Amino acid sequence: MKETIVIACDHAGFDLKKKVITHLEGLGFAVRDCGTDSAESCDYPDFAHKAGSALEKCEYARGIVICGSGNGVQITVNKYPHVRCALCWTPELASLARQHNNANCLSLPARFIDENTALQIVDAFLETQFEGGRHERRVAKISQLLS
Repeated sequence: MKETIVIACDHAGFDLKKKVITHLEGLGFAVRDCGTDSAESCDYPDFAHKAGSALEKCEYARGIVICGSGNGVQITVNKYPHVRCALCWTPELASLARQHNNANCLSLPARFIDENTALQIVDAFLETQFEGGRHERRVAKISQLLS
């Protein structure tokens, strides 16, 4: 079994989350599902905070969050200093987020991408390594507060 990926969504991302979980498990990953557990209307921060907190505590190395636009869950998990969540709607963006930003969380916009594209984005996120080098210095500055 590969690593465990933490995942969370709101009602708009519920159907896509189920497909992503099936895909991840098919690739040999374990999944820690932080909810939601239905397509019934809910508040995305309730579930995104669970995933963000787990990433912040280093319980998991990588996560995936999903909502209608991808924005709400991304904004929420990025409140955690050690979370670098990238909103991606193409595989290329997911690769760049890993290569250049060392993103440890992927945000998917369920209402704006189809299932096939979503799974390609997930694969790019999981398969791409951080390049380091000049990007190391830049990533280190992300969590710094400016005075």
